[in-house]
Parts: sequence; structure tokens; C-alpha cells
Amino acid sequence: MIRISRRKNLSKAKKISIQISTIILALLVSSVFILITKNNPIEVYAAMLKGAFGSPYRLKETIIKTIPLTILSLGILISFKLKFWNIGAEGQYIMGAFMGSYFALNFSELPKPLLILIILAAGFIGGGIWALIPAFFRAKYRTNETIFTLLMNYIALKWITYLQYGPWRDPNSLGFPKIPNFKQSAILPNVFGIHIGLIIALFLVGFIYFYLKHTKSGYEISVVGESENTAVYSGMDVKNIILRTLLISGGLCGLAGIVQASAVSKTLSVSISSGLGFTAIITAWLSNLNAYFALVASFLFAAMQQGATFIQMTFNIPDAAANVIQGMILFFVLGSSFFLNYEISIEK
Repeated sequence: MIRISRRKNLSKAKKISIQISTIILALLVSSVFILITKNNPIEVYAAMLKGAFGSPYRLKETIIKTIPLTILSLGILISFKLKFWNIGAEGQYIMGAFMGSYFALNFSELPKPLLILIILAAGFIGGGIWALIPAFFRAKYRTNETIFTLLMNYIALKWITYLQYGPWRDPNSLGFPKIPNFKQSAILPNVFGIHIGLIIALFLVGFIYFYLKHTKSGYEISVVGESENTAVYSGMDVKNIILRTLLISGGLCGLAGIVQASAVSKTLSVSISSGLGFTAIITAWLSNLNAYFALVASFLFAAMQQGATFIQMTFNIPDAAANVIQGMILFFVLGSSFFLNYEISIEK
């Protein structure tokens, strides 16, 4: 009989050995697929590293991809810490971009520092409100937040599609369905050659870590996540904690959206997210719901994406094949969490 049991007192050396073994196995299995595509695995992996870190420009692009992924991961890990399965980061990201874009497009005459603060605040509020809707129904009526938040993603996407093809369509785009570009006063400034979103992301990593580990509100999130009944018996207002936490969670996702819209896209469009909200679920899990590890996981994932883009051009590998390589590596890395938490034994 095969028995699966939870591990107890796993040593640090054993943990590291499992993680290294998983990465090696992922590379070996991916190598088989690369050989099928008639390419040299060593050359492909070297090219992925070169594509992500091979020049200042490529490193800069990797960091730019890391920024929204990090902020989204922080938003998701807060709600997951509460055991509120927020699968709606994509929609919250889009609605945050929408709210911030409204002010960016209509109040461009304001002084740049003031306008930047307004659009960032609007992005946070837009994402927060979008997350509060399923949070309210979960707290009040015990609805299934997974399905609720997932379906709200599509509402947000269709709303932006409507704006792009309708009321917000640029009259000067010669019939092309496009929202006008932001004026310079609504574009985030650069710092160290990278937009100021990097500073925002790094600040939020430290803030969320402190918030979850060293504040009363962060402690309440952990207690409710472990057991709502325990939280109720200890006198905590569980409904208020759910609403407050999801406001922060959705707000962070919305903030990521307007940072990307302002600093990178410089406009709002239906393609602004490209699945980042779902990708951040992976990085949040990889981080084990730790803010600092979320930054590391987001950076490594961004590097893998940047490297995958480079090998498509270098080896003429189709986009689908590059995604398969990414998926296989991620599958093994995520699978390692099972062996870190559980052990398999055979009983006679």
C-alpha cells in the first residue's frame, strides 16, 4: 500500500536537495522536447539566459516584466493567506488600469506630480472596488469566491473592449479601434533607466511583509485563514476582515494595472494584461505566500519569459514550443512543493 503523509521537521539540507533535484529533472525532461524540435538543449538554455541577462537592455526588459508581476503576486498572496481564493486578479488589474486611465485621459492639464498620485490612487481604488464585490457576497452569503472572481474577469475585459471600440475610441486613429495615448503628464517618470514602478514594487514588498508579519491586521488575516471559527470565538469581526483584506488585495492588483498602462503601454487597451493576473497566481504559490519570495519568483518567471522570447527569434522556435518548455519547467518546480510538504512511503 502506498501511503502519503505530511512531512515533519524537514531539514534545510533535505529541502535544498529536493529543490535542486526538481530543477535538474525539469531541465532533463525539457531537453527531450528540445531535441524533438531538432535543437541543442545546452545551446537553447544558454540562449535563454542570454536573452534574459545578456545585455543591459535585456536585463532592463526582464526587470520591467517583473514589476507588474510582483505587485500582482503581492495582491494575490494576501487574499490566499486569508484562504479567499481570488482568481480575479486579471479583472482587478484591468479595472485598476481603467480607473487610472480615466483621470490620465481627462485631467492631463494637472501638474504631473499631482496627476501621477491621482491616477495611482484611482488604480488602487478601481481594483479594490472590483474585489470588494465578490468579497461582500462571500462574507454576507457564503458564495463561492473562486467562480465569482473568475467570471468577473470577463466582465472587466468586455468593458474595456466596449470602451476601446466605442466611447473612448480615438477619433484620430483613422478608424482603428484604439484609445488615445496618455499625455506626458500622465506617464510615470523613469528612475535608473526604469520607470518608477520599480521603486513602488520594492516598497510594497517590504510593506506587505511587515503588514502580514508585524501588525494586528496581518495577524487577523492569518487567524481567519487558519480557522474562521477560531477567529469568531476570539472576538474578531470576520466579515470586516474579509472586506478589508480584499480591498487591499484588489487594490494592489489594480495598482499594477495602472502602473503598466501608464509606464509601459502609455494607453489603455484590451491587450494590457495578457494573462498576467493568472500568471501571478503561479508566482504567489511559488513564493509560499511570502512577500520577499514573491519578488524572487516574479523575477525568475519574468527572466524565463524574456528568455523564451529570445529563443523564438534565435532558433526559430514557434511560440507554442517555447510555451511548452516554460510549462514543463514550471510543472516540475510547482510539483516540488508537494514533495517538500509530503512524503510517500510503501507499506507492506
